[in-house]
Amino acid sequence: MITVGTDARPDISVEHTMHSDQTQPRIDAFTLPAGSAPVACVDIGGTKVAVNIVDDLGIRGKVAEPTATSGAPDALAQQIIRLIGQSCAAAGVAQASLTRVGVSSCGPFVLRDGLVELAAPNICGGLAGKARGLPNDWQTALLEAPLRAAFAQVRVENDGIGALEAERRWGALQQGGAPLAHCAYVTWSTGIGTGLCVDGRVLRGKNGNAGHAGHIFVSDNLDALCGCGNVGDVEGLVAGNALARRFAAAGYPSAAMLFEAAYAGDTRAEAIIDEVCRVMGRMLYSLIATLDLQRISVGGSVYWHHRDYLLPRLRAAVRGKLAPLTDGCEIVSAGLGERVGDFGALALVA
Repeated sequence: MITVGTDARPDISVEHTMHSDQTQPRIDAFTLPAGSAPVACVDIGGTKVAVNIVDDLGIRGKVAEPTATSGAPDALAQQIIRLIGQSCAAAGVAQASLTRVGVSSCGPFVLRDGLVELAAPNICGGLAGKARGLPNDWQTALLEAPLRAAFAQVRVENDGIGALEAERRWGALQQGGAPLAHCAYVTWSTGIGTGLCVDGRVLRGKNGNAGHAGHIFVSDNLDALCGCGNVGDVEGLVAGNALARRFAAAGYPSAAMLFEAAYAGDTRAEAIIDEVCRVMGRMLYSLIATLDLQRISVGGSVYWHHRDYLLPRLRAAVRGKLAPLTDGCEIVSAGLGERVGDFGALALVA
């Protein structure tokens, strides 16, 4: 996508301990090489923006806020600039000493004069209109141009790509210490996004939008209006905010309450989640069948908080579907857990 600076990979120190299920590592310590200048890592989601400073002392000064969705179209970029300043202050780092800024963002992207603007369904209210409930009429949100005016070296990538690179370097998409050549990362959160790698090459596409599998049409459900304006795509059916919109009238006003009901033995809630997993399973199957993958790692807030419940259902939704394609492809939880967004931004600049 948009790259400024070197692609050299420093010798980064990482320590792991095992999660309680003894399958997923959790990073407890992370430092750049001694003497490294600090970098800023920005993770933009449809719900929140998080910023960290990373240097030879580790990941520090984390700050986060709800994603700006009102005001002028550059409100999000101005929020990020302010949060970077706050993160530097919290970490005791001079903002002028930052050498690079990595931005891992939900998309899709639009390129204007070669610079990224966001046409993100959960940020830009002009895409689906007032029915979506966002407090703006933006068709795009300015991003890269204001950041480049404030910082010398900026790299912006789709958050699925950032998370994919992080998972291949430090998480679940590696084997024997080497990145897998045929793999994908899927986030199940406020939105649905993916990062894709085939033959050892990360797929980006003409505008950096490769991997927007969340906008694949799988249904004609009239209650499944996605923020992009589509009705019946994967994101409109199963994303965190879609679950709240679709099932509030049935007594489940949030994704968390839907899962709580299922855990308590509510058979209607269980049936809804089974159907949601069938939709997500179809998307995973489509990725496997199209790209001939070895492994898919899954993260994001909706998935991560309910992974023990969801993972076996997702595996079951794919298992046995055209075995020559699906046999040998693993579906696993993200190795970087809840921090995959932080490390996705870091993977762009470290």
